[in-house]
Amino acid sequence: MNENEIELTTYDRLLRAWENSMELVRDYEMYSKRIEDEKIKQVFKDFAEDEGMHASKLRNILLDYKKQ
Repeated sequence: MNENEIELTTYDRLLRAWENSMELVRDYEMYSKRIEDEKIKQVFKDFAEDEGMHASKLRNILLDYKKQ
C-alpha cells in the first residue's frame, strides 16, 4: 500500500452508502411534490419508498457493524 494513499474501511463505505441513500430519499420525495404528471409523480414516490428501505437496511447493517 502506498503510504500517501487513504484507505476507506468497510465502515466508511457503509456510512457513505447510507448517507447517499438518505439523500436520494429526500430528492425523490421533493421531485414527487414538484411534478404535476401523476404517472411520473408516482414513479418518484415509489423510488423514495424503495430507497427508504435501502437506507433503513444500510443503517441497521451500519449499527451492527459498529458493535463489532
